[in-house]
Amino acid sequence: MSAPTPARRKMLIASAGAATVAATAASARAATAREPVRVVYHITQGNAQASRAMSNVRNHLAADPTAKIVVVGNGDGIEFLLNGAKDALGAAYAGNVGDLANRGVSFRACANTLSSRHISPDRVLLDATTVPSGVVEVADLQFRQGYAYISP
Repeated sequence: MSAPTPARRKMLIASAGAATVAATAASARAATAREPVRVVYHITQGNAQASRAMSNVRNHLAADPTAKIVVVGNGDGIEFLLNGAKDALGAAYAGNVGDLANRGVSFRACANTLSSRHISPDRVLLDATTVPSGVVEVADLQFRQGYAYISP
C-alpha cells in the first residue's frame, strides 16, 4: 500500500478532527443531560401571578422532580411572601410556600421593595429569604448561574 497523497492526508486529518469534535460535543451533551435543570420564576405582578407561579412550580416538579427552582419576588411580587397573604380562594400562601420549600424550592424576597414600601423584613415568611435586590438576584441567577427565566 502506498503512502497517502497530501490531499488524502489532509482529508484524513480533517475527518479525525471532526470525529473528535463530535465525540466531545456528545460527551458534553451527556454531562449536561445529567445535571438538574435550573429555573428562576420571577414574580413582579402580585398575587394572581404568584398563584400561577405556584401552580407552574408544582407542575414543573411533578414532571421533573430533580429541577432546581428559585422563586424571586420583587415589586408587587413580594405580597405572597408576607405573613398573612392569601390567594383568591382565601388560602394562605404560607402553606404552599412551605410545602414547596420542603421540596427544595428556594423563595427570595427583595429587600429594596420591602424598604420602599416600609414593610418590616420580619413580615417575610420563614420559608423565604431576603435578598438585597430582586432584579439583581434574577440577573445573577440567569447570567452567572445559568438559570432559565420564567415569568408566569
